[in-house]
This record gives sequence, structure tokens and C-alpha cells, in this order.
Amino acid sequence: MIGEGIRKLIGCILLLSIFFVGYSTPVQDVISIPNEITVYEGQQISWEVSSTRIGDFSTKTENEKLVTNITTSTNNRTGTTSITATSKEANDTTLTIEIGNFPIKQVQVRTLPELKILPGGHSIGVKLNKEGVLVAGYHSVKSSVGEESPAIHAGIEVGDLITKINGNPISRGVQVEEIVQEAGEKNDILKIEIRRKKQFLLKELTPLRNKEDGKFQSGLYVRDFTAGIGTLTFFHPDTNKYGALGHVISEAETNQPTVVYDGQIVLASVSSIEKGVSGEPGEKIAKFLPNQAFWGSVTINSPFGLFGEVFNKGTIFDQPIPVASADQVKEGPAKILTVLEGDKVQEFDIKILKSNPRKSPTTKGLIIKVTDPKLLKKTGGIVQGMSGSPIIQEDKLIGAVTHVFVNDPTSGYGGHIEWMLQEAEIK
Repeated sequence: MIGEGIRKLIGCILLLSIFFVGYSTPVQDVISIPNEITVYEGQQISWEVSSTRIGDFSTKTENEKLVTNITTSTNNRTGTTSITATSKEANDTTLTIEIGNFPIKQVQVRTLPELKILPGGHSIGVKLNKEGVLVAGYHSVKSSVGEESPAIHAGIEVGDLITKINGNPISRGVQVEEIVQEAGEKNDILKIEIRRKKQFLLKELTPLRNKEDGKFQSGLYVRDFTAGIGTLTFFHPDTNKYGALGHVISEAETNQPTVVYDGQIVLASVSSIEKGVSGEPGEKIAKFLPNQAFWGSVTINSPFGLFGEVFNKGTIFDQPIPVASADQVKEGPAKILTVLEGDKVQEFDIKILKSNPRKSPTTKGLIIKVTDPKLLKKTGGIVQGMSGSPIIQEDKLIGAVTHVFVNDPTSGYGGHIEWMLQEAEIK
């Protein structure tokens, strides 16, 4: 009977020990480590966890190419343990973290081949030619029978994208004018193919002759290209590919992504900056420079920015730097590269307030805050035209500025660089 009681007592003590160990801060810190991480060859990833008195930390790996190290620091009241892992070559393996030889956590480690890339920071001028022409507005036509807009009568709406007229592809506004004039002279009805969001529609429009100048008109204002200022994020010399902006370009009239037929980027020179204040984001004012300095094509306009090929990189780049995965990004100090005057790229201090390394793509994986006094004095924080500015941490390219908080221009979002590289198909 006494022996049975002792066994039950020991069993209860073990159960309580397991319960308290499982809910101890060090164990919870280890459990919170992601189940899967990505790191680049030759780089390390680390986690800070609370030190434990219930047993020493230890690690095991399936692959000797993954080297781990454990260091402990203490002070008068608390202690922390740093667990680091460095992969010597591209591979996939499992890292097991133990406390007192008891396995607590298994982490799947994916190591990618080393990747170095040229960071940007340069202001660029962007011109996008649309796949069709955008309906930007209406106007009335003063004809012999009255004053009306043939476009409104045809059921065409602002924001519609005209892709074909009478079966002919449309890419320039001047084409519309010529076809309308020819149809009016022949007394023909125009069959206009439009894209409205995800719908493809066919509308019929009858041109009217303007009694003041005798020309036939459709009553449409159309726009065949979009132009603006942004920031170059990176250039990959091995493939001549680049990434910029960090977010999609959308039509102001519809808030829908601009459908790109083709386009180009050139170097831009910043002439002035409108400082941002709460409720009113600031803006870079810049002019396009001749494309002898730098220019490239635009082939992709995606949620993660503009992408294409560089045909003349000039002499604007410095040295390539390593790329870091989202799992390697830490909360704390970092820097951005951007232009405040002319075409000179400068480095400014920021702080990463939060990094959310999701396994699905997002343009808002980082929350950042500008801390550099010079940048705050000049711009008030993040301004329009700064999107795409590369974010550097520990001499590695980790992301790009994507959005400003309208009510707090000192802060904004950033996107992890791995999603931009994935969109550009750079490995």
C-alpha cells in the first residue's frame, strides 16, 4: 500500500512538472518560433528566448550543413538565450530544439542559394501605355439637333477601357478621333468594345457633327497613358530585371489596376518636396531625365509593384548586397534609400515596428516609422513618390516602402523583398 501511494505521488509530481514546464515562459517562447523558416545560404537566423532553470537548451539537426549555436546572457533579474542557425549551403532540413534533452519544437528550415542584388533608391519617372484607352470623362456636342453627349447616350461610363472599335484594336487617343471622324462622314454607327471591371461589353455610338467646327465627335474624353514618379527598389544585373514602387498603379477614376500594354521607366530628378502633415500626404515633385542616363521597359504592373527589363543601367549603381528573407527581419533599427534633391540617393534611419513574415504574399508585411531628423524635417516622413524605396537592415535588402499612414505621415507600411523577387521571377 505504501509503495502504491509513493508511485501515485511521484506520478502527480511528474504531471505537475510537465504542466508547469509546458506553460513556462521559456517553453512558450520556443513554441512561438515559426514551424517553417526560410534563410539564404551563408546567412544566420536567430531567436531570443527567456533563459530556463529547468534544463539547458540544446538543438539537433538532420543535416550537418545547418550549424547551430546557443548563447546565454544574464543580468540581476532576468536572462535570455539566443538560438542561432546558419546554413552553409542550399538544402531543406529539420531543426529540433530541446530543453533538458526533451524535444520542445521542430522547425523546418529551407535554405535558398545566396542572392545578391543592387539596391535602388533612385527616383524614376514612369509612363504606362494602356491596353486600350481609358474613358476619363464626357463632353457635350453642339449639333444641329441640340446639345448632347453621344457617349452617355451609348451607355459608356467613366472608367471604361475601350479596347476595340469596329474590330480594330485601340491603343492611342488619336485613333479614336480618326475613327469617329471617318464614321461620321459615312453616317456609320460605331461598335465599341469595352472592358468594365471584369465584364466585356459591346456598345453602339453614333457620332454627332459639331456645328461650330464641322468635326464629328463622340463626346468622350480619353486617356491613353499614365505617368508619375516612384522609386526604384532593386536591379538584378544577371537578368537585367528590376523592381520598383512596391505596389500596384491604379486608375484614379475606378481604383482598378491599370492594364498595361507597355511602358517605360527613366531616371528622374527631384526639384522640390511638398511636406506631409496629418491628413495630407506629401509628394515629391520631379522631372523625367533623358533616358541616356537609365531606362527600362515596364511589362508587369502587379500588387507588388512595377517590373520589367533595364536596357541602359548607366553608372547609377554601387555594389550588390545580400537579400534577407522575411523570417530574418527583426524589429528595430533599419535604413531606407531615397532621393530628396536632384538624383542623389541618400540613406535615412527608420525603425521597424513590426514584421509579419506571412507565408502568403502581402504588401503590408512591415510597419515602419521614420526616425531620421533630417528626413522628418524635409518631408514630414513618408511622401508620395517614395514608394519603392529599399529598406536595408544589417547590410541586407529586406523590403521596400509601400504606403504612408495618412493620419501619421511619419509611419507607413513596407513589403518584404522576397515577394517582389518572386513576382520578378528572380531566384
